[in-house]
Amino acid sequence: MSTKTDWITQELASLKQQGLYNTIRTIESPQGAWLVVDGKRVLNFCSNNYLGLANHPRLVQAAQDAVKQYGVGPAAVRSIAGTMSLHVELEKRLAAFKGVEAAITFQSGFNANLATIPALVGREDVIYSDRLNHASIIDGCRLSGAKIVAYDHCSPAHLKDTIAAEQGRSTERLYRRALIVTDGVFSMDGDVAPLPEIYAIARDEDILLMVDDAHGEGVLGRGGRGIVDHFGLHGKVDIEVGTLSKAFGVVGGVVAGKQVVVDWLRQRGRPFLFSSAVTAPDAAACLAALDLLEASTELVDRLWDNAKYFKAEMKRLGFDTGVSTTPITPVMLGEAPLAQQFSRALFDAPRDVFAMAIGYPTVPQGKARIRVMISAAHSRDDLDQGLEAFAKVGKELRVI
Repeated sequence: MSTKTDWITQELASLKQQGLYNTIRTIESPQGAWLVVDGKRVLNFCSNNYLGLANHPRLVQAAQDAVKQYGVGPAAVRSIAGTMSLHVELEKRLAAFKGVEAAITFQSGFNANLATIPALVGREDVIYSDRLNHASIIDGCRLSGAKIVAYDHCSPAHLKDTIAAEQGRSTERLYRRALIVTDGVFSMDGDVAPLPEIYAIARDEDILLMVDDAHGEGVLGRGGRGIVDHFGLHGKVDIEVGTLSKAFGVVGGVVAGKQVVVDWLRQRGRPFLFSSAVTAPDAAACLAALDLLEASTELVDRLWDNAKYFKAEMKRLGFDTGVSTTPITPVMLGEAPLAQQFSRALFDAPRDVFAMAIGYPTVPQGKARIRVMISAAHSRDDLDQGLEAFAKVGKELRVI
């Protein structure tokens, strides 16, 4: 009898014993403030649907119109026969929205990082990466083959010291090229990278600077234009990576910045060259999302109003919401079993709140939490209902 997969069985059992096994629930409705999850209607505190666009009628209509005109699938990679007029229009519009020279789209934000980092640096190079960067950045760095040097989270001082230490290892230049890469908004803690200080270091050391703005687009900056706009750093950040799967409410990734970088990614970005293009309906829906963002700041303003209200009330109740300065609201609980118990208690009737526990390896051990994702789609009544549920469960489990 074969035993070659026994180790997997043992690892799965260990995850369950530690409270780290990820039970995936099934959604049976469109995304919104309320969902049907595993057959029951629940208040949605999980989705990255910041602006409530995932089921917006304008986006739905745009996607339906695109299906009628272009069909469903692209049937090819972008570099052969998969580039449609909608892709070209979307990239031009995204570049204008971000205030950069050019943009290129990918199948996801994860793929955008996997495409970009290995195209810019290789085995003879070095990457300076924030210690809490997203998994897609970490994987992109590993794929590149470059030396990865982690600096302390959101610490420009440690970044500067780290660069100096690497450069001081030899009187000759150790590396051909260097790259500094950071998340803009850190998805688990909701804090924002000190981008002006990081830019100053990149400028002084003549190092490429890349920021992943996945949780900043549609959230930070004028009308959701992102972290570079938020800090007024237009033309100074070399590469902005983003997603169309969160605030935009659709799916896809984008890299925006200098024309020469985008031209290079069209030649060497492997997901662009070897994986089928984003579908026409997705591209059309993203264009509709841009129309809404460019027309009004109403949704972004409502998102921030909701986030400020909810976070203030959670703190008043006595919950620890960490260091977040964005709508991401981590409810810090410590141990993974407690976080999972808390999540199940929220989900059970009569509370009916969908807020998933997040533990290791997504966050460090001992820092498990419920991550609440506030949306412009939530009404004040929705938020109050969620607050009441958190208060009751928090007292039952002696968290507050």
